[in-house]
Amino acid sequence: MLGFKAKRGFYLLSTILMGGALPLGVGAAHAEEAAAPADALPEIVVTAERRSESSQKVPLAIQSVDGAAIANSGYTAVTDLQYMMPGVQYDPTQGAAFQIRGVGSTSFDFSNAKSVSVVVDDVVMDGQRANGLTGMVDIERVDVLMGPQGTLFGKNATSGVIAVSTGTPKIGETTLRASASLGQHDERILNATANIPLGSMAALRVSGFDQAFDGFGRNVTLNRLVGSQHEYGGRARLLVEPTDNFSMILSGDYAYHWDSSVRTPVSGQSAELTEILNNLGVHPGPRSADTADSSFGEITTEEWGTSLRLNAKLGDHDLTSITAYRITRYVNSTPANLAPTDQYAFIPFNIGDLDTDKVSQEIHLASPTGGFVEYLVGGFYNKLHARQTQLQWATLGAPLYDADGTPRQTLYALTGATGVDANASLFDANNETIAAFGQVKFNFTPQFSLSLGGRYTHDNVSQSLDFITIDPVPVAGYSPTFVGSSAAPAVDFGRVKGDNFSYRIAPQWQVSDNVMLYATYSTGYKPAGIAFVGNKYAPYRDETVKAWEAGIKSEWFGRRLRFNLDVFRSDFKDFQATILTKIPDGAGGLLDATVIGNAGGLRTQGVEGNVAVQPIRGLTLSGALSYTDAKFTDYVYNATTDYTGSRLTNSPEWAGTASIDYETELGSGLGLRAHADYAYRSEYWTVVGQPDYSNVPGYGLVNGRIAFTLPSKTVEVGVYARNVFDTYFSTGWQQYGALGLLHYTSPNARRTVGGFVNVNF
Repeated sequence: MLGFKAKRGFYLLSTILMGGALPLGVGAAHAEEAAAPADALPEIVVTAERRSESSQKVPLAIQSVDGAAIANSGYTAVTDLQYMMPGVQYDPTQGAAFQIRGVGSTSFDFSNAKSVSVVVDDVVMDGQRANGLTGMVDIERVDVLMGPQGTLFGKNATSGVIAVSTGTPKIGETTLRASASLGQHDERILNATANIPLGSMAALRVSGFDQAFDGFGRNVTLNRLVGSQHEYGGRARLLVEPTDNFSMILSGDYAYHWDSSVRTPVSGQSAELTEILNNLGVHPGPRSADTADSSFGEITTEEWGTSLRLNAKLGDHDLTSITAYRITRYVNSTPANLAPTDQYAFIPFNIGDLDTDKVSQEIHLASPTGGFVEYLVGGFYNKLHARQTQLQWATLGAPLYDADGTPRQTLYALTGATGVDANASLFDANNETIAAFGQVKFNFTPQFSLSLGGRYTHDNVSQSLDFITIDPVPVAGYSPTFVGSSAAPAVDFGRVKGDNFSYRIAPQWQVSDNVMLYATYSTGYKPAGIAFVGNKYAPYRDETVKAWEAGIKSEWFGRRLRFNLDVFRSDFKDFQATILTKIPDGAGGLLDATVIGNAGGLRTQGVEGNVAVQPIRGLTLSGALSYTDAKFTDYVYNATTDYTGSRLTNSPEWAGTASIDYETELGSGLGLRAHADYAYRSEYWTVVGQPDYSNVPGYGLVNGRIAFTLPSKTVEVGVYARNVFDTYFSTGWQQYGALGLLHYTSPNARRTVGGFVNVNF
């Protein structure tokens, strides 16, 4: 059952969207009014088809937010986009990846490609555990392209693309923007962006950020907060434009992220472990974020890269080249004991060190627009290398130290193998892609056009598993004897190659200047991969999708009202899914582990709509609503478990947003800006086929912001509130062997109130 607040928000969203549909019954003459008045809605310009054009003219479902909307929401990370765009979800547990329309990658396997591509300034961020940026400084726009993409983008994506555009240097302009905010839970956010002209042909744009907050859980043994976070970084972009026919942008960025967001107990712990936790003041439950582990869990990520974008005019054509190199380092040190290890331990040492590097090259040629034929053709090369060392040294329930403080002399190496003198695993994966893509658009009449796109992809994917010895003294403080968990794999290296042709057909009908109908049929593909499950070689097949979409995009009353609606359906074959299974623990028992495999069939279908209206100057109302029915149509695992009919994980049926923005002059040069937004999602669950224990009830989040601009218009001061009604929710649940049911919590699941100052020169 929905709570009162969630129901109220849901009905509000429904009313906004249904109200936006009323103009569809009005004659088309309203859509053909003369030039839009000054108080009309701003035009949304996107590059979904690799050209700058109005979103209303693109035959594709697109959700867009600009930098101002992101700042008004108060959200600080790219993963928070899920609360601003219905149909977008982020799974922090199984591989940490986005989902669109219920579908995304949920795997720790290093050869697994992402279903949703995050593309920042035309560079694909495909490194495992990499999203391209953390702080949301100097973001111009984020466009989410729903459904399979590949005929216009370098990297194929079976469920969508999140395209992030950062600020472009501006020649001849000297500007400085800076912001500082301080809020509850010691939240502090600093960011600044400077645009510096370098003569008449060049400009440099530099931005930086530093943000942090304290967690709201406690590690009672170490007297430290759980869920704290700190991240900082910067970006520099150099634009050189010696002529009107040639430009170059050289970019570099760096980001550092640290957090102590670890799993905390909910239920199902043994009586012994429960008594230990209770005696220490930790009471497991669905709202608890406390733990008593004597080892501190933390995650650090470093990501940096560079890219070179060249654009040349060849007559009336545009030739673009994008070269990129990126590196990511991800260190996961998350022991799993819950209690002081001299009383109870399970996996006291759990460290993964992942290094990825990638190089990519894209080149495409775009024809001019407006003629009978418009086209874009391109080529793409991408090679991603991932190398991870993983150690898991366990006692599986026995204390790590005895009453005299003597450490346990034998540990189970869950990342080792029986009969092999080693205590850790080494995974080495290479994902190589070569592709040619293109799209041609035929403008048969001023009202009717047809787009045809195609993509040929060749993939070469390999992965190996080796066993190595890591010196235990720096990690454990002593040298125990290790017992492997299971036999070494009979096959320790695998390679799969694949070829695919995907295509897209998209007719569109311009009913009037401001009303467009469209339909699309597209296919998509993800390459096969290599996995090792419990030291067993377990390759999986490639994934394909057939997708249908139809919609209307419209603007009314001199662009004071915008209404878009679409219906969609995608049928996946051999979907690369992750489920919970059992693997040997080395002591004759079994451990729960997540593994990747192929589900025979998956279907996601639904309806999406968004509306924006500006009834008077300075006041804008907007909302979006999506209904998604995402289920497995054929999923039998190991001939013993049938998940057919189960809903996908992290896929609410209903999701929506609503916002209101108001701006006015108060007199004496003072100005007022006010913003409020609401994000809702219905219940979902986080583990395939386990809706009972992994259920996340439906919830809604309300944010608010009020600011005053000083007479100079260069200084703005205000207050903000995130999650105004202090709505709690969990982001993920896991059954973790003898440790019982654990969960993750989110910093957004609590109220945060603070103040800020912005300057703009």
